[in-house]
Amino acid sequence: MQASYKKHVLDFKRPSGTSRGVLTQKETWFIKIEETGQYGYGECGILRGLSVDDRPDYEETLKWACDHIYQGLDELYFKLEGFPSIQFGLEMAFRSFHAQQPFELFPSGFTACEKGIPINGLIWMGEEQFMLRQIEDKIKAGFDCIKMKIGAIDFDTEIKLLSGIRKRFSAREITLRVDANGAFLPAEALQKLARLAELDIHSIEQPIKAGQWEEMAVLCAETPLPIALDEELIGVFDAQEKQKLLKIIKPQYIILKPSLVGGFRGSDTWINLADKQDIGWWITSALESNVGLNAIAQYTFMKNTSIPQGLGTGSLYTNNVSSPLIITNGHLWYGKPSQWSFQM
Repeated sequence: MQASYKKHVLDFKRPSGTSRGVLTQKETWFIKIEETGQYGYGECGILRGLSVDDRPDYEETLKWACDHIYQGLDELYFKLEGFPSIQFGLEMAFRSFHAQQPFELFPSGFTACEKGIPINGLIWMGEEQFMLRQIEDKIKAGFDCIKMKIGAIDFDTEIKLLSGIRKRFSAREITLRVDANGAFLPAEALQKLARLAELDIHSIEQPIKAGQWEEMAVLCAETPLPIALDEELIGVFDAQEKQKLLKIIKPQYIILKPSLVGGFRGSDTWINLADKQDIGWWITSALESNVGLNAIAQYTFMKNTSIPQGLGTGSLYTNNVSSPLIITNGHLWYGKPSQWSFQM
């Protein structure tokens, strides 16, 4: 068995704002494993400034993994604990290699085009009018769950935008989620959560920066609306440490990005621990290309969850891989496999 990799820089159609800055490009690496004419493909993608494996030796480690592909997935996964996105790329590639079709990793009603996955419509940060246009576009497109990134512009303006949605649509008609990406200070967070709760917000992701377990635990105990941990999960590899985090903080939800938490195996560990503590969860892409998004979507469908997932990122780029993934009426669907255009 041999393996190789290729870097691909994804270009955003328009600059996409978060509380950590504006994104114009996203780096990713495709993996190809092959043996006797059989192929498998995976994707290793990092988010600069967020991924725990955003390190100078990243590409060197990826090359090492490809050079040692003969060791097999189990051995490599163990040795690459500090590189969750490479773990995920290898999981993807090996599953692709053993599949009947290289991009049908988890055959199901989803890949058979029988069922779609409910997803949230993502609203990026920006000027008020830009955000308002996005909101209107998502509602027209049939989304009944909207997720708005907050924390980069004036909080009163953000409240005004959310209020505008809520005046037109009740919580039964449109579910509103917000993602602060750690933008709030602990001293002000509870007050801001109270204002958001008045608008029947479903949940808020990561209100304060990760790593403040005690402060986050207080927030989760006193919050007037559910809190979902996101960045808090990054870099926590040991199962006992994961369990400790959930027991101390006691969040209402956790959000799983396979590229950031060690792929399918890492996500499964978090899900099992969360289920034991009656903590809800959903799965989100980490701005992968359609290769990675496809794997995450198929994995997610197998979890039989009805809550909207964060899988609407496939149309963000000008140079994405052509794929069968399409969004219709707030659901992600898998179309004809012949629509794949991936070559490596």
